[in-house]
Amino acid sequence: MHTTMVALYITICSILFIVSKMLISFLLYKKWARKKRIIENSLTGGKMVMFRSAAMQSLSPKSFLTMIMGLSNKDIIGSGGYGTVYRLSVGEKAAFAVKKLSRGSAEMDRGFERELDTMGDIKHRNIVPLCGYYAAPHFNLLIYELMPNGSLDTILHGKEETRRALGWEARHKIAAGVARGLAYLHHDCIPHVIHRDIKSSNILLDHNMEARVSDFGLATLMKPNHSHVTTVVAGTFGYLAPEYFETGRATTKGDVYSYGVVLLELLTGMRPTDESFLENGTRLVTWVKETMEEKREEHAVDSALESSFPAEEVKLVFKVADKCLESEPCNRPTMAEVVKLLEQAKNTTA
Repeated sequence: MHTTMVALYITICSILFIVSKMLISFLLYKKWARKKRIIENSLTGGKMVMFRSAAMQSLSPKSFLTMIMGLSNKDIIGSGGYGTVYRLSVGEKAAFAVKKLSRGSAEMDRGFERELDTMGDIKHRNIVPLCGYYAAPHFNLLIYELMPNGSLDTILHGKEETRRALGWEARHKIAAGVARGLAYLHHDCIPHVIHRDIKSSNILLDHNMEARVSDFGLATLMKPNHSHVTTVVAGTFGYLAPEYFETGRATTKGDVYSYGVVLLELLTGMRPTDESFLENGTRLVTWVKETMEEKREEHAVDSALESSFPAEEVKLVFKVADKCLESEPCNRPTMAEVVKLLEQAKNTTA
């Protein structure tokens, strides 16, 4: 009797094992068939355009889509309101950042079109280069040059393993790079570009730790003879200029305000929405302004810098940030003027 029960138990376990294997195989087949169907549908109605990059241009659309469908959560390097960004390796040396935007949302499609309109012709050392795009029925892909040192947000505020020691020279270099990138967008592009979402997570760093402005999903094009563009208020809390909430008017001076907040992050090492500020009912901008009024700027400097920073130069950069954060937009400098002010701060103390 005991032998019969054991045999029955083994038989049942074997059947369950075979059934589970069949079920897993069926699910894997369904997943493979779905991916194959998406690739085929995307090839039918899709369009791939490459502006630059020999590595990408050597790929057929089918090969490219097959690689995209093979990406998983472990390949994610960023995400935001307008899509998820993946790291895509092509061969042994080439790597790209691919932003995937699901279609179906009119705002998503507008974000995709804005990035294309904005980025297609831009070539500047402080703007992340757009290498190409893929437009398909179910999703859109933007293909950017990969920035190996990640974002300023990750380096300043990320987990211990992602943080890096940033000395004063590196911070000033990043501040100047972002300022040059924004000055180019505001003054040299035709039509002019208002970014609308300047923040530390949208500032990427290349292999030389040179700052590159990225993520143009909220960017707005403005004709040279116009002073503003009326839009739905969008952006990131803590970085938005106060007048933008009141009027819904996006201006270059709104970007200047957001840049001022980023400058404070570089100076203090703190987020604009740090919990310590929220607990005290204040915020980074207010706290720094109070510190400056008391002429105690050195107490606001990031402790990670210790005492190895040029005090006079740092005070001058605090003043630049303060100008950018003026409550009245007309009192803020232009980004071209900010570039000059940062250069003067460096030269004054050289």
